[in-house]
Amino acid sequence: MTLAAATNENLAQISNTLIYSAMAVYTLAFLAHTAEWVFGSRSKVGRTAAALTGKGGAAAGGPVVTVRAKGAQGGTDVLDKPKVVTRAAAGTREVPDGPGAAGGTLKGDLYGRIAISLTVLAFAVQVAGVVARSASVKRVPWSNMYEFSITFSMVVVGVYLGFMVAKKNVRWMGLPLVGTVLVDLGIATKWLYTDSDQLVPALDSYWLWIHVSTAIFCGAVFYLGAVGTVLYLFRDSYESKLAAGGKPGRFAVSVLDRLPAAATLDKFAYRINAAVFPLWTFTIIAGAIWANDAWGRFWGWDPKEVWSFITWVAYACYLHARVTAGWKGRKAAVLALIAFACWLFNYYGVNIFVDGLHSYSGL
Repeated sequence: MTLAAATNENLAQISNTLIYSAMAVYTLAFLAHTAEWVFGSRSKVGRTAAALTGKGGAAAGGPVVTVRAKGAQGGTDVLDKPKVVTRAAAGTREVPDGPGAAGGTLKGDLYGRIAISLTVLAFAVQVAGVVARSASVKRVPWSNMYEFSITFSMVVVGVYLGFMVAKKNVRWMGLPLVGTVLVDLGIATKWLYTDSDQLVPALDSYWLWIHVSTAIFCGAVFYLGAVGTVLYLFRDSYESKLAAGGKPGRFAVSVLDRLPAAATLDKFAYRINAAVFPLWTFTIIAGAIWANDAWGRFWGWDPKEVWSFITWVAYACYLHARVTAGWKGRKAAVLALIAFACWLFNYYGVNIFVDGLHSYSGL
């Protein structure tokens, strides 16, 4: 039986249609998330400014009345028990978290709920597309860059929705997440597409299930940490400007004051990177074991192996600096983004620009 005969072309075409359909729904979700921020910006904000400028807040020595969005009523402002916000150690700030993406308007919250619903629908359609791709050749759907990309973005959205189900406050991540998922799928369908086909002999191993699936999951979690880190940098600059007596623009106030506090975003990124780092270590070990089965050696300084290790070292340096040197804030954020850039280059750059034993997983 030839490889072509072993491929179900009907299922392969169904998979393509479903992936394009998912992209269409993600586009609607992106527009709904944008509307959520636009209409949410009409609500009253300024919790960060109040905490840092002393208008009834910590800088003046008095209590700060925190305001949050009441989810059940779609954003009705309610008063919490007054909370004293004080400065911590020199050079650090302690300010309240923003109320979330929509802020405090009914219309903003409505668009936010629509955005989440559309994201769930797009995720379901994408799952169906990935499953159809797998069924078309009766194997796991991550043997080349196209399949890795559509599976990777699917897992990213799945992890994000998992946080939502667990009632974690990650709704603020919806707009950048859906936007980058659309970019990933656009690159996959435009430049990385590969016809559905059977595995090359080197990939025909149960280690494909173990090694690549953990690499995909690690990348998805590292991505969420990177989004948190980027947003932290914007929020930290905003808080620093307020603390110095500056006056940010209206757009900065209406958007950045809805994000969690910079300290919260910094902690989120650290915890999520630290949690998945042991699994990335296992991914490299599993790859070495598979390499021994396939090529008769555990390590051969193949470009993919080298950059996987460089990524590991970069994240290890980031975590080590946090624990031993007490690095927090912008210095740690720079290290975290360098580490994620190494992960991205390991996936895109090595496969596209560098020849090696992993070239069969390329374009």
